[in-house]
Amino acid sequence: MARIAGIDLPKNKRGVIGLTYIYGIGRSRAAKILSDAGIHQDKKVSEWTDDEQNVIRNHINNNFKIEGALRSETQLNIKRLTDINSYRGIRHRNGLPVRGQRSKTNARTRKGKRKTIANKKMATK
Repeated sequence: MARIAGIDLPKNKRGVIGLTYIYGIGRSRAAKILSDAGIHQDKKVSEWTDDEQNVIRNHINNNFKIEGALRSETQLNIKRLTDINSYRGIRHRNGLPVRGQRSKTNARTRKGKRKTIANKKMATK
C-alpha cells in the first residue's frame, strides 16, 4: 500500500487515479507527476516499487503545496476577504454563491435546505 502525504492510496486503481485521492492533485497534475517520475500512467498503485514510491513522494513534496498546507492557505484567503469586507467576503460570510450565480431560485447547495416561511394571517376587521 502506497502512503503519500499522509494519505493511503487505493492499491487497485491506476496510478493517475490513485494520486487524485490527495487533496490538491487532480488528473492533469497526477499525469505530470508520473511522467516526471518516469512511471507509466496505467501502472496500478500496487505494482509500484519502493523506489518509484520514493521518487513520487519526493517530487510531490518538493514541487507542490498539498493537503493541510493547501487547505490552510485557502482558509486564510477566505478569511482575508471577509476581514476586508469585500463583496466576495460578504458572500462567503452569508453562505451565498460567490462567483456571480443567480441566487433567487437556485443556489441550494450553498444556501442549504429550504426554510419555509408561513404567511401571516390577514388581520380581521
